[in-house]
This record gives sequence, C-alpha cells and structure tokens, in this order.
Amino acid sequence: MSIATAGGSAGDPNLGEVVVTEAQLRERIAQLGAQLTADYSGRAPLLVGVLKGAFVFMADLARTVRLPVEFDFMAVASYGSATKTSGVVRIVKDLDLDLTGRDVIVVEDIVDSGLTLAYLRRNLLARNPASLEVCALLVKEGLQGQDPDLRYVGFSIPPAFVVGYGLDVDERYRNLPFVCVYEGPGSPVA
Repeated sequence: MSIATAGGSAGDPNLGEVVVTEAQLRERIAQLGAQLTADYSGRAPLLVGVLKGAFVFMADLARTVRLPVEFDFMAVASYGSATKTSGVVRIVKDLDLDLTGRDVIVVEDIVDSGLTLAYLRRNLLARNPASLEVCALLVKEGLQGQDPDLRYVGFSIPPAFVVGYGLDVDERYRNLPFVCVYEGPGSPVA
C-alpha cells in the first residue's frame, strides 16, 4: 500500500511502506478496548501511558474501554534523538498517582528490544499494584532477548523503524493516522 492510498504524505520521500493502516488501527483498538472491558469488569483500571509515543494510542484505546478508568503518565528515555535505542533507560517524568492496590495497565506504543519495558515492569511492580499488565500497540518481531510476556498486543510488525500514530523521528510524524516505515536521514535502512 502506498502512502498516497493511505491518505498520508505522498510527497514526503522519508516515508516508506505503510505497515498498519488507519482502518486496521481503528479496528484492532476497538477489539483491545472490548477485551480490556471484559477482563477488568467490575474494576476501575489505571491506564499508565508511556510518553510521548503512546499518547495517541492511549487516547483512542481509552475511548473504547467501557469502564471507569483513570489515567497517569510517565516518560522514559532510551532513544534521545536517535533511531536506535541506547540501552540506557531513565525516567524523565514519574507518575503522580500511588499504584498500591491498583489494577495497572501500562499503555506502550512499541516494544523493540524489550529493555525499556523490562525496566518499567520492575519499577512499577516495586510500587505494589494489585495487578500489572501491558498493552502494546506494536511489537517488533524477533528483537526481544526474552519473551516480553505481553497480554495485550495490537500488531506484530517487521523490525523496521516506523513512524506515525504517535511514533516519531525528532518529534515529527506523530500525527500521521497510520504507521509506516521511516526511510529518511538516520534511518537504519537509509
């Protein structure tokens, strides 16, 4: 599928093949919301968005969950302005809410190596939640050193560097309504 048929930036030479279309995103997110609604029936889960990439996904996902939910956000850094993770994770913005006894769902945009996610899990489990699960929009195939044990996954994608739907390169492309391969400067495929 070309960028033009996806309704995107056909004139941008940095954008390659569409990996997940806007329609596929809408359909799968509705399914994830229904699954969360069923799994957390009678409870009010806390959605923890990992900034900045997950904000678009989390907003759309939250509107499909038919339960009272609360929101909090944290920001972690492992990329900087690079297109490859540095392997060093640091918390840039921590949560405002106490997790003790809460059903927590970490909303993540993408799982690459799984290092950031492993760090987040350890950090959040130490705060004594009643439960902790992860809902990841995208998981890159074959990059995790160990099974990331994800209960909720939107899509498994090839190990390309992708942008759109919250994912960026130097803060650009987050507003694309689909996910596509980035082929511009600094790209592993450039």
